[in-house]
Amino acid sequence: MSVAGTSRRAVLSAGLAAGLLAAGPASADHGWHDIDMEGVSPPLSFSMTRASDGKTVTEAAYRGKLVLLYFGYTFCPDVCPMTLANLARILQPLGKQAAQVRLLFVTVDPNRDTLPALKQYVAAFGPRVVGLRGTPDQLTALARRYRVAFSVKPVSNGSPYEVTHSSAIWVFDRTGAVRLLVPSLATADADLSGVTVDLRRLLAETPASGPVSDVMSFLRRFI
Repeated sequence: MSVAGTSRRAVLSAGLAAGLLAAGPASADHGWHDIDMEGVSPPLSFSMTRASDGKTVTEAAYRGKLVLLYFGYTFCPDVCPMTLANLARILQPLGKQAAQVRLLFVTVDPNRDTLPALKQYVAAFGPRVVGLRGTPDQLTALARRYRVAFSVKPVSNGSPYEVTHSSAIWVFDRTGAVRLLVPSLATADADLSGVTVDLRRLLAETPASGPVSDVMSFLRRFI
């Protein structure tokens, strides 16, 4: 990928963060190292094919765990491998708590990212990384839901195959509610310790129970 391609991904991520912040988070920062998105975006919802076993899965398969949602592709030469490697480093200090975290890696290039290729790719970054592949409609719907920008341009008139995508990472709590946005982990000097602290804090939370949470769980089915 050219330098220009990498720059476009940085711009996409910066634009995403700026646009969402302009919408106005529902609460103050409260000391988070990353961007507080509570109440700004809809809860986790998707239906895609899991690369590890070929099964169709939804967000329900990961309820009760912290979920990090990231869009990329296996042919990515720089941003994706750096991001996934950094996420693996972030999980290491969590020890046994890392078992309560899942990183969902959604390919934006399903034409080339077959399930076997996706399975092999994510396995290199650890057991907490889950590869997901969707139909064009499923991918478009999920990307729009979280305002994730991406584009795929096949080879045409001498132009090379080109893929661009946002490098932001969405963080959802155990109930599936969106909590944080990590703008990017695609650099060698990314704030890994800050993300680890935020994940520890979310892991320490006790999911709300009672009538309010029951109502929210019911409403999420229709959001």
